[in-house]
Formats: sequence, C-alpha cells, structure tokens
Amino acid sequence: MKKKIPYIFLGLAVVIIAFSLFVSRLFFKTSVFPKEDSIVLIIPTGSSYSNVIDMLNSNLLITNQWAFNWLVKKKKYPDLIKSGRYVVNNPMSINELIDMLRSGNQTPVRVTFNNIRSMEQLAGRFTRHLEIDSIDFMMFFSDTSNYSKNGFTKENIISIFIPNTYEVFWSTDAKGIYTRMLAEYNRFWNQDRVAKAEQKGLSRSDVSIIASIIDDEVTKKEEKPIIAGVYLNRLKRGMPLQACPTIKFALNDFTITRVLNWHLQVESPYNTYKYRGLPPGPIGCPSIEGIDATLNAEDHDYLFFAAKADFSGYHNFSRTLSQHNRYAAEYQRELNRRRIFR
Repeated sequence: MKKKIPYIFLGLAVVIIAFSLFVSRLFFKTSVFPKEDSIVLIIPTGSSYSNVIDMLNSNLLITNQWAFNWLVKKKKYPDLIKSGRYVVNNPMSINELIDMLRSGNQTPVRVTFNNIRSMEQLAGRFTRHLEIDSIDFMMFFSDTSNYSKNGFTKENIISIFIPNTYEVFWSTDAKGIYTRMLAEYNRFWNQDRVAKAEQKGLSRSDVSIIASIIDDEVTKKEEKPIIAGVYLNRLKRGMPLQACPTIKFALNDFTITRVLNWHLQVESPYNTYKYRGLPPGPIGCPSIEGIDATLNAEDHDYLFFAAKADFSGYHNFSRTLSQHNRYAAEYQRELNRRRIFR
C-alpha cells in the first residue's frame, strides 16, 4: 500500500492539472467573437439580465454558451449589472467579457464643446453622446443648491465648462458631469492663472465674464488682450462697459449685426450700457484663449474701440471720445453703404 501512495498522489495531480487545463480552456480561451469589426454594447440603466443577454446574443458570437451561463452565475453577474457603453473590437474569452461587464469597465466617449452660449446648448452637446437626457441635465443645473457651496450661481455656473475635448463615461449623470467639470475647472485655474487674476483685482468669475464678452466681440486673436485692457480701464474708471455682445445676450438674439439705439433700452442686468460694472455672469462658455487674453490684458490707456470700416475684423482704438466718434461714424457710414441695418 505504501508503494501505491506516490502513484495515487501522482494520479490526483494529473487529474487536477487536467481539470485545470480543461477549465482554463473552457473559460479563458478565445470564445467570444464580435459579429462586426467593432461592436458597441449599450446597457441602459435599469436593464434586466434578460435584456443584457438579448443584447449580447445580437452582437456577439459566444461559442460555448454552457460555459458562459455557468461562469455568469458563479460570478453573480445577474445581481451586479452595470449600465454603460462597452466596446468590443477583438475576440475575447468568456472570463474577459464577464469581468468587463461586471466591473463596469466602460469605453469612454469623447465630448467636445466650444462656442457655447447657453446651458441649453451644453445640455444638447452632452446628451447627444451620453445616456442622460437634457431634462435631467437642466434640472440639476437649475437647482443652485447643487453647486452654491462651491461659490457658483445660476448666472455663472456655465464658467466651469472650459471648452475642450473630454472623455466621459456614457452612463455619467448630471452630478457626475458637474463633478468632472469642476475638477477640470480647478485644474485649469492653476496657481499662475489665479495669481494673475488677483493681481488685476479680479475673481475667476470676473475673468470668465470678461473673456466671454471678448470672445464674441473679437475675431482677431491678437486684439483680444488689447480689448481686455480697454474693458479693465473702463472698470477702473467706473465707466459702463458698453459691450454690444451683452445687449445681444440680453435680447437673446445673436443674429444682430448692428446694435441700434432701441436695442440699448432693453431692461436687463446684462445691459452694460445701462448698468456699470460686470454683468451677473458670462454670456457663454469663455474660451481658454479669451481667459488668457484677459489675464494677460495689455497695459495701455485706451478707453474706446470701433470696428474698422474696411470690415477686416480689426479695430481702431482711441483714448478720447471725440476720436472714437470719428472712427465709429466711418464704420456706421460703411454699414449704411452696405445696407446693413440690423
């Protein structure tokens, strides 16, 4: 009997190794194949296990269904379903598929936004790519209690959305979007930018407001720091900003190409012809270029600027009102000649 014991252990070892190889081959070999070159698996929030199975069978070929069903139950996936967007580009094992879905290891989507004027436009940009709908987005950002603790108001909350391209998980909700954008905002406002703002006596919100006006006012990048300097000079002297883009915002009409006297009568805190100082918030998502132009505003003594009559997109800058009026009259005559009356 003693002579047989080593052979018994050897036999058990062979059985265990054989079983391990069998299990490894069963669960870890490539046995899941996408039916197209790249498959996107979408699992909406609240999906049942049967919903997930139907979606998998529609998009993937699983060659060993028994092994899949056994491992799914063993890993308790039916109780751990996570919504999300999962991309399958290559064949994989059953274990890899289940682990990907069970852990919620999504493939992020890329969301790009710029030239955004309102929260409604932002809602459309995000909901075009994510599970969240625009109503939920707007409800979250309409409730100031969601962000007032971070120093934001309903008027300036748009400033946390720094235009760029971001990778976001498809199942991210409105709170998740806010948390992500706040983190990006705080990262953007590094020590250097904060120091420059403080040196000019501006808060981050002030900088965003000025930048948003400049973005709409100026088409030539090299002029942005000059015009930022004009606005800062006006603020220092207690002059009204008299920024035409704020009038368009107050009227909610950015198709206006010629601001007329009757436009200036609009009753709004954004009417910078009526009210001195900065308006309550940005008139759009301030661009990085606009923010940096404000932080690096040129130090000069200009108080006025008027578009050049050659329609080049450049401006004439003036230190006195009389000089400005001459430039403005030239531009007005050219508008009339081109029959641009609104």
